[in-house]
Amino acid sequence: MRWLTVPDLVELLGVGVSRVRRLIEDRSLLATRVDGVWQVPELFIRDGEPLPELKGTLIVLGDSGYSDEESMTWLLNVEESLGVSPIDALRDGRKSEVRRVAQALGF
Repeated sequence: MRWLTVPDLVELLGVGVSRVRRLIEDRSLLATRVDGVWQVPELFIRDGEPLPELKGTLIVLGDSGYSDEESMTWLLNVEESLGVSPIDALRDGRKSEVRRVAQALGF
């Protein structure tokens, strides 16, 4: 999996650094620090835009008590009930199913 830095995102999305930071702050994108550098998985981007299904899913995960780090781990690793990683399921159009699973994590 490829990870994108803020400068990578600026180039890929065609926006300024402040806009990239705002996308992370408003949970349209989820970033993690790797060696002190904010990075976003390339899987979170489609057609030069943040994956639209990601924001609502991140909100559900947060409501279920997941930290950003836990959310990142959950999104990128195979979820047994989905048969694939949640991010792959989101990219395949299975938003409702992913969010149902994410909601159940809180119980």
